[in-house]
Amino acid sequence: MSAPEPVDLTVADLHPALGDPALTSMNFLNEVSERYPAAVSLAAGRPYEEFFDLAAVHRHLDTFHRHLVDDLGHRPEQARRLLLQYGRTKGIVHHLIARNLAVDEGITVDPEDVVVTVGCQEAMFLVLRALRAGPTDVLLAVAPTYVGLTGAARLVDLPVWPVAGGSGGVDLADLATQVHRVRAAGLRPRACYLMPDFANPSGVSIDTADRQRLLDLAGQEDLLLLEDNPYGLFHSDDGPRPPTLKALDTGRRVVYLGSFAKTVLPGARVGYVVADQRVAGPDGRVGPLADQLAMIKSMVTVNTSPIAQAVIGGRLLEHGCSLVAANTRERSAYTRNLRHLVAGLTRRFPDQPDRPDRPAVRWTVPAGGFFVVVTVPFPVDDALLDRSGRDYGVLWTPMAHFYDDNAPVHALRLSVSAVTPEQIDLGLDRLAALITDEVARRAG
Repeated sequence: MSAPEPVDLTVADLHPALGDPALTSMNFLNEVSERYPAAVSLAAGRPYEEFFDLAAVHRHLDTFHRHLVDDLGHRPEQARRLLLQYGRTKGIVHHLIARNLAVDEGITVDPEDVVVTVGCQEAMFLVLRALRAGPTDVLLAVAPTYVGLTGAARLVDLPVWPVAGGSGGVDLADLATQVHRVRAAGLRPRACYLMPDFANPSGVSIDTADRQRLLDLAGQEDLLLLEDNPYGLFHSDDGPRPPTLKALDTGRRVVYLGSFAKTVLPGARVGYVVADQRVAGPDGRVGPLADQLAMIKSMVTVNTSPIAQAVIGGRLLEHGCSLVAANTRERSAYTRNLRHLVAGLTRRFPDQPDRPDRPAVRWTVPAGGFFVVVTVPFPVDDALLDRSGRDYGVLWTPMAHFYDDNAPVHALRLSVSAVTPEQIDLGLDRLAALITDEVARRAG
């Protein structure tokens, strides 16, 4: 019998967030995928891999290098140093990001208000770290909430208060109520986090009229809005996209979080934050919030990889800084898959009225993005997911991971982004078998 492994620390000796479910969710879901590699995964929100091209990475890097020399006038040795040395904390593609936002979103932003980050996850962390000034500060977040946001808030000791989302993406009356409840408790609401376009995990979007009402409410309540927009380009119809909150923002109420993981390349790990709010320093000088975020970043990651930024910059330059133009094939694939998934659910679960002995299965029909939420007549948890992978060969995400309590949740999230129509059909056949068997098991 082997001796017990020596212990030097316990989790209780470390930051309390390390024992929080929000920090273990992503690891658990990754472990389930590794445990059942043969299962069809309708769980991962990864981008479609069919169009990945290693040769294009080198081409993008060369394109950006030529941009430095030919367009910006850098000498060859300067361009080489810019790409290969430690770099500017705020980033080296900030001017191209500003141009992209103008072209695709109608957002006018000073490049100096942009901080290029190691993925959007770092952008979230920097903003939350800056806003958490004291123990009375609170973050509001539309529920269900992206678990990466909840985990980042835990790490900076910032409590998260949920705001109802509903079919409209955000319940404005509940947001106002929660702001007043926070203040009545002697606390300070710093911001509200939300995804107005095809939110992860709900897939729901906020319509244009409510976006303006949301901005008006934020102004009345002196509240910042943290707008996270990784999926906004992937709408499934040909009509105009609704404007982002930042495009409508005339009072610097919106801190805009962006990512190139879904629109260019996840392996580059490049995101950004637009933080144009004006901050007065102790010496009376006024500068953008971006400057304060850059100071935090300099102590966290120093700078974002210049080579990774160059790959993103080259892709932008090759498409006139339009990611709409760069993602024509990807958008078509996601639209095809989303429609295929919804049609497949309709065939397998034909519309029937709810009955006490057989409650109906329901699902959302998003106007774009990656995710569909399926509501089922029984609680969905990690144990059921594990059994689904082992016995049925299909993976999905329990919606319970996106709520900040332990209440049972009768729903699961399906992702269409990293699968083919054939895999969707196979996965739905297996999911339907699981749901049918689980209903029968609970009824018997």
